[in-house]
Amino acid sequence: MPSIEDELFPSTPGKFKIDRSNRQLHRCFASTSTMFLWALFLIALTASYLSFQSFVDSGSRYLTASWGGIQWEKQVRTSAQIHRSGGVSVLVTGATGFVGSHVSLALRKRGDGVVGLDNFNNYYDPSLKRARRSLLSSRGIFVVEGDLNDGKLLSKLFDVVAFTHVMHLAAQAGVRYALENPQSYVHSNIAGLVNLLEICKSANPQPAIVWASSSSVYGLNEKVPFSESDRTDQPASLYAATKKAGEEITHTYNHIYGLSITGLRFFTVYGPWGRPDMAYFSFTRNILQGKPITIYRGKNRVDLARDFTYIDDIVKGCLGSLDSSGKSTGSGGKKRGAAPYRIFNLGNTSPVTVPILVDILEKHLKVKAKRNFVEMPGNGDVPFTHANISSARNEFGYKPTTDLETGLKKFVRWYLSYYGYNTKAKLVH
Repeated sequence: MPSIEDELFPSTPGKFKIDRSNRQLHRCFASTSTMFLWALFLIALTASYLSFQSFVDSGSRYLTASWGGIQWEKQVRTSAQIHRSGGVSVLVTGATGFVGSHVSLALRKRGDGVVGLDNFNNYYDPSLKRARRSLLSSRGIFVVEGDLNDGKLLSKLFDVVAFTHVMHLAAQAGVRYALENPQSYVHSNIAGLVNLLEICKSANPQPAIVWASSSSVYGLNEKVPFSESDRTDQPASLYAATKKAGEEITHTYNHIYGLSITGLRFFTVYGPWGRPDMAYFSFTRNILQGKPITIYRGKNRVDLARDFTYIDDIVKGCLGSLDSSGKSTGSGGKKRGAAPYRIFNLGNTSPVTVPILVDILEKHLKVKAKRNFVEMPGNGDVPFTHANISSARNEFGYKPTTDLETGLKKFVRWYLSYYGYNTKAKLVH
């Protein structure tokens, strides 16, 4: 029976026959040569596969990318088309957020071009943002999924559309979340803002910019009502600090590059399609579920008070500030003259205590709340807010018209429709 060695290296009868010692050398040489050839073959095969895979991946990325390509550009241009005389073309960042979705719809309703941008982060349930996106889509508004820090994406958007205005509403919101994830505030509220301003300063023509600051910048200020001329150098939270930083940064870009910039200090916005992390929203959820709600109190058991501002009033302020923003004066990153720089309070001017807010919710929900009063922790919250809106009123006629009773009634109706009865929700206007 032939040995394993003979099976691998059989002799060739009638020609030659190697002896035992030479045969061992030959086996070694043949084995090494074979392995070398196989190695070369495998290397070539792997290189070919990787090249092919790279080609496939590139094509796949081109076909499935969240932005870019002929079809994507067509959607952007179509969404940005203006449908009224004297209309504007607006890039709305944070378009599937609470304020962003309402502002986008209002712009579209009056015939302006609107393109949205949102990163759909999971600070709160992204499904609510997706639902808002569907609503925007039904009105012909295209929302690009992307991040403010993606410079290539922003540059591409401005290459495709010469936006006349930017409504910058994207931000990492919330006071308390900063204790858990401070980096997210720097990433969105500072780095993202700077990246957007860099793109806008180099755009030709430069757009006018309206952006969301916050009443939180007033921080530990105790003078009421809060006026734009009051001190804002004592922030009580990281969120407030990033918004204050944003005001200083936007002032710099206005001064150096001639960008027309308007900052809006929102005061506790509420209403349909609102943010689930807001007190009125979580109170509603817990009351309906029979869970206790936590109501904070300040020192000496003083009730907290907020200048609750209904979403429709905020939208009117956003559009009014956009329409009166004036033009940027730079071109290609070079300033050619002074441009407007403004900051306005957008509030309701009628602060209401949190217990009264709960009373109103109980009335409209027809359910009693289980109240748990606790002292306000040192997490960045402030005991009260109260807006002086005279500047916005004088500049563009800003006048809030919805009181808390009326606004919460509309919110509850939306909430019960969207969550309680699973019917098709609609914006209440």
